Amino acid sequence: MTNHQEDLKAIGALFAKLSEAWNKGDGELYGSCFTEDADYVTFMGQHLKGRKQIADVHQMLFSGPLKGTILVSSATTDLQPRFITPDVAVVIAIGEARLAVPAQDPNDRGSINTNVIVKQNGEWKLTAFQNCRIQEMPRGAR
Repeated sequence: MTNHQEDLKAIGALFAKLSEAWNKGDGELYGSCFTEDADYVTFMGQHLKGRKQIADVHQMLFSGPLKGTILVSSATTDLQPRFITPDVAVVIAIGEARLAVPAQDPNDRGSINTNVIVKQNGEWKLTAFQNCRIQEMPRGAR
């Protein structure tokens, strides 16, 4: 297996771990997918700084308003990283946190996110993440 194939496999495992942590409601495991100094911008515009804050805020969400949600992400099914350098890549993904009660889940929760991932000590981690709701392009802007 070439390094590129190994990196793709490892990056896929990173995003699978991120989804697994979300689906288990495990903030600490979720945070472990990020670098110590990561930046995380939520779809509401909050800026979380560092692995600990990312883990703590997500645990609060997993224990409260996001309890029982399931994360669905294109990064786990259609991974297409763009390598900036051999140790830095950008992954644009589509995702949704599906609510625990499908009848209460509106059909407008799809998000698009930008993930900057880095390879540190042989391991891929997220170092920057920004998430926002998917919007249609205005007519004439395409």
